[in-house]
Amino acid sequence: MHEFLKRDPSLLGDRLLVIGSEVTTPYGPRLDLLAIDAEGNLNLLELKRDKTPREVVAQVLDYGSWASTLSRDAIIDIATKHLDQSFEAAFEDVFGSAPPDDLNGDLSLIIVAAELDASSERIVNYLRYFGVPVNAVFFSYLEDDGRRYLARSWLTASDDETPQATTGNKKSKRAAWNGKDWYISFGGGDRVWEDARQYGFVSGGGGKMWSQDMRALPKDARIWVNVPPMRYVAVGRVLAPAARFEDAQVRIGGNWVPLSAQALQGTYPGDPATADDNAEWVVPVEWIDARPLDAGFWEKGMFASQHSACKLRQEFTLGRLADHFNIDDGE
Repeated sequence: MHEFLKRDPSLLGDRLLVIGSEVTTPYGPRLDLLAIDAEGNLNLLELKRDKTPREVVAQVLDYGSWASTLSRDAIIDIATKHLDQSFEAAFEDVFGSAPPDDLNGDLSLIIVAAELDASSERIVNYLRYFGVPVNAVFFSYLEDDGRRYLARSWLTASDDETPQATTGNKKSKRAAWNGKDWYISFGGGDRVWEDARQYGFVSGGGGKMWSQDMRALPKDARIWVNVPPMRYVAVGRVLAPAARFEDAQVRIGGNWVPLSAQALQGTYPGDPATADDNAEWVVPVEWIDARPLDAGFWEKGMFASQHSACKLRQEFTLGRLADHFNIDDGE
């Protein structure tokens, strides 16, 4: 069951990202699984296994007292040790958005078991009555005519069978997009940042995911450029919509000139026969501040993504970048 939930925590009924397995706590025992939901709330999963019924209830409460004190940085540190990519990228892959600035607003303490004795059930229900966010979920394994099933039920089930629902409707903690700021990942292939910095452009392509991202950038968008793995190097303003490399123009000295005619260090695909989804798409940019790679900026917890372009809504990242590049809201 531990491995099932580690690979697919949606078995509990909600989308979750597992950020820790066998997580060591300062008190000795290890928490089986630590997960986070789309709103940045922590979900602690403790499997009953060979624990006595009352012991597992006491243990999950002990874990809860520890997890409630975790800071944003501490949560990201745990996730970094467990995940094979950055916490921010993994969060976006699962939930389709950047993690909220406020992590660990609410807890869910979940006991995973085949069954609980009557005494433990009374304890859990008593604690829930007083607002303690603890619940138990039971899984049963069934086989029928060669088919295998895993059945799930909650000790105290709401209409959608999720323990979080008992706390009522929660306001989303994800920041609303300001309609202006975009994240850019510039790198991969033979792209060279100094080309983009000197001639005023960003580009992406080589597949539908990356080309459609770049083509979505609107004129006058403010972009923040990250050169992977983790270096924010520039902020600028989009001058015109994306064009294929062979047709792209950039503005140099007030004049529009073909990018392909410039002395570029990198290699940018420009075959007119290439399908749009696989072509290299170029967006001309007026740099507000563009710095060399060795002056790149990064702080733990800042947003990063595999997308070549996406909306940047994470207030933590925007605040740090604005401070670093001396940008105010009027720019």
